[in-house]
Order: sequence, then C-alpha cells, then structure tokens
Amino acid sequence: MKKVAIMMGSDSDLPVVQKAIDTLKNFGVPYEAHVYSAHRTPEQAKAFSQNARANGFGAIICAAGMAAHLAGAVAANTTLPVIGIPITSKGLAGMDALLSTVMMPPGIPVATVAIDGAVNAALLAIQILAVEDGSLAEKLDTKRVKDAEAVLAKDAALQNV
Repeated sequence: MKKVAIMMGSDSDLPVVQKAIDTLKNFGVPYEAHVYSAHRTPEQAKAFSQNARANGFGAIICAAGMAAHLAGAVAANTTLPVIGIPITSKGLAGMDALLSTVMMPPGIPVATVAIDGAVNAALLAIQILAVEDGSLAEKLDTKRVKDAEAVLAKDAALQNV
C-alpha cells in the first residue's frame, strides 16, 4: 500500500493535522508526518517532494497558515496529488491561507479542503489511494454507510421529541 505524506509548515499546525493522522490510522493507511516550511526550510521541502514517489508515497497533504505556500511549493516539485489544508490564523481567520492554497497557476494543481479540514484531506488522500486498492475502497464504502446510518438515527430521534 502506498503511504501518505503529511507536511506542515509549523508544529503549531499539529492540533489540526492530528485529525488527518487519526483518520489515516483508522483506515490503516501508512503515513509519515514532517515539519517543513516553504520559507524556512525550502531545500528540505523540495528534496522530500522530489523523492516522495520513489519513497513509496501516493499522495501528499500539506497544512499551512498565513501565506500558506507549502502546498504550492510541494506541488511544484512532484506530480503526486497534493492536498492543501489551509490553517486558521489570528489575522484573517484562515482566509489568507485558503486563498494562497487555492490560487495556483495552471499546470501546478493543488486540491484544497476547507480551512482546518484535516479529516477531509485524509479522506481525499485515502480515496486517491483507493483507486488502485480495493480494500481501502471497501473501507470507504463502509464508512459512508455508517455515516448515513448515524444521520438517520438522529433524524429518528428528532421525530420522537
């Protein structure tokens, strides 16, 4: 099974990123998490990105706040799917990170989830891996059924109020 790389611009992003880590663990998907900054450690981020495919990764999740250049810098150095998680910051409540992550030039795509959307980033990475991994596809199907059942149970409880 391919691994998922998780890169965050700062260890202060870990409380959000932990939700992606937990989701990957729940699905049994191997991962590595690293702190690399597009601005403070650009050479390390570049080297990791350039070697990710050869090192067994199938997708890369990048979390960053403020200028949020990490996902774009990573995407510029790999053809693996890159998923950006814009992180909330004090100044602009994460809108700065969101816009920095989604506004990529043609030819360098970055899939972007909601601000602090780490669970969806992990699920999207799992869906990407599930294209070629039937057991992951089955786990995703099972999760969808369980999620639907939970909503219907809440609806039934509401009807009994």
